[in-house]
Amino acid sequence: MNVQDSQQTLQHSAVNEAEVSKLFRNTYALLAMTLAFSAIVAMASMALNLPRPNIIIMLVGFYGLLFAITKFRNSGLGLVLTFALTGFMGYTLGPILSYYLTLPNGGQLVSMALGMTAMVFFGLSAFAILTRKDFSFLSGFIMAGCIVLLCAMVASFFLQITGLSLAISAGFVLFSSAVILYQTSSIIHGGEDNYIMATVTLFVSIYNLFLSLLHLLGIFSSD
Repeated sequence: MNVQDSQQTLQHSAVNEAEVSKLFRNTYALLAMTLAFSAIVAMASMALNLPRPNIIIMLVGFYGLLFAITKFRNSGLGLVLTFALTGFMGYTLGPILSYYLTLPNGGQLVSMALGMTAMVFFGLSAFAILTRKDFSFLSGFIMAGCIVLLCAMVASFFLQITGLSLAISAGFVLFSSAVILYQTSSIIHGGEDNYIMATVTLFVSIYNLFLSLLHLLGIFSSD
C-alpha cells in the first residue's frame, strides 16, 4: 500500500467515525426528547384518569404508527410520527402506572423499576460502545425471541397462569437487553444509518424493559 492509499484509508476511516458520532448524537438526543415527551403524556394520562385502551387499539396504534415511521423515516414527517408513537405509548403507560401507584408500596416499585431500567440501558450501551464488539450474532436470538414471546402472549390470553406471566416478563427483559446491545452495535458497525429508526428501536426496548421489570417486582413483592 502506497502513501496515497494510506491517506485515503485514513480519511475514509475518519469520515466513518464522524458519521457514527453524528448518528449517536442524533439518536440519543431524539431518544432523550421522546422519553421526556412520553413521560409528560403518561403523567397527563394519569392526571386525567384515562382508561387503558383495549388490545386491538394498542396493536393498531402501535403497528400502524411503526409502519408509517418506517415508510417516512428519511423525512421530517418521520420525526412527527416518532413523537406520535412515543406519545401513544406514554398514554398506554399512564393507566398502568396509576394501578401500581395505588398499591401500598407502589411508589417504591415504580422507582425501583425506573432505576433498574436506567442502569440496564446505560450499562449495556456503555459496554457495546466501549468494547466495540459486534453483536450482530444476536439477530437470530432476537428473531426467535420475538416469535416465542408473541406466541406466549397469545397463550396468556387464554391461560391465566401466573408462571406464564412471570416467564413472559423475564423473557422480555432478556429480549429487550439483547435488542439494546444489537442496536447499539449496529450503529457502531454501520448496520444502522437512520437515527429515527435507531431511536424507535431503543425507545421500544426501554419501554418493554421498564414494564417487564415493574411486573416482576410487583410479583416478587406479592402485590
